[in-house]
Amino acid sequence: MDAIRKQASKLREQVARQQQAVFKQFAGGLGGSEDVVANEVEMQQQQKLEKLHISTRSAKHFQRDIVRGVEGFIVTGSKQVEIGTKLSEDSRKYGSENSCTSGSALSKAALSYSSARMDIERERENLLKTLGTQVAEPLRAMVVGAPLEDARRHAQRYDRVRQESETQVIEVARRQAKVKESNGNPENLSKFEAAQVRLKELKSNMTILGKEAVATMSAVEAQQQRLTLQRLITMVEAEKNHYQKLVHILDRLEGEMMQERQRIEAPPLVAAVSPMSSSPPEDDNNGVQASQSNDIFEENMDYYLAEVIHPYEAESDAELSLTVGEYVVVRKVSTNGWAEGECEGKAGWFPLEYVERRDRILDNKVAEV
Repeated sequence: MDAIRKQASKLREQVARQQQAVFKQFAGGLGGSEDVVANEVEMQQQQKLEKLHISTRSAKHFQRDIVRGVEGFIVTGSKQVEIGTKLSEDSRKYGSENSCTSGSALSKAALSYSSARMDIERERENLLKTLGTQVAEPLRAMVVGAPLEDARRHAQRYDRVRQESETQVIEVARRQAKVKESNGNPENLSKFEAAQVRLKELKSNMTILGKEAVATMSAVEAQQQRLTLQRLITMVEAEKNHYQKLVHILDRLEGEMMQERQRIEAPPLVAAVSPMSSSPPEDDNNGVQASQSNDIFEENMDYYLAEVIHPYEAESDAELSLTVGEYVVVRKVSTNGWAEGECEGKAGWFPLEYVERRDRILDNKVAEV
């Protein structure tokens, strides 16, 4: 199609050059140099109209492409909203109807995700509405609107009058030749003068229509450029605001879910330990471990030094309070996650996960520590 258009444009240029040659040839009988100047002005006007026609047609096609693209976004986005809304509902249902014996972190996270997902889909709906009402509809109205068609009708009327004027130029030249051949025959002279009058009328109409066509096409071109640019800016701003809101929603959701994950990964508190393991092992009156017969202790040939990494508040006289940064001599370790040790001259049981091993010390140096 582009090749055909280029070829047609070349043919029009060739015809215009031939017409110009004809105008110059018969300039003497049609008003001399003034007619030549007028014809050159008309040719420039014709070329300008041709460029305006190409420009407005390309802009119209671009506007149509934008409308089709936005309509595609709306169709796809509406489907995404439907899928996202269903996912939000499923997450809310799980969070409100299910629980876990180890805690409610996942249920809370599911509810947070459900709420955030619903907010995201509402923002998506707002974006699609903006694209439809503020981008697609104005451009569609201009694509099928009257201004461009009116401008093209002006150009078409001008083109018809121009073609008729060109034909009339040839007719005037033919009548002029007959007048010369007949040595001033009155009938031929009368027809020649009538042809000249008709040519002048056509030229006058052509000048007026040409100016109107150029003015209307130029106005449409300017409107196309301005409106299309404005709609593109509107589309970019709408998408930018949309994604900024999404980032805010996702940041908030990430923070809520990270809090739940930290609760899961945090060292267990004593209150969270089951009744069978919530109490540290106790020694009997003879200093023999009460649970020795059940093998709940691991024998330690050497004591080791550990640093407190989580604070712990003793809940009984058998337990040892811990402060972050202190060092404890670990002397016994139970299989239920408790350890017995000494710190600052005090001894007792504490959760083993609250300390971190640093070094081994010999049994005979415990007193020094």
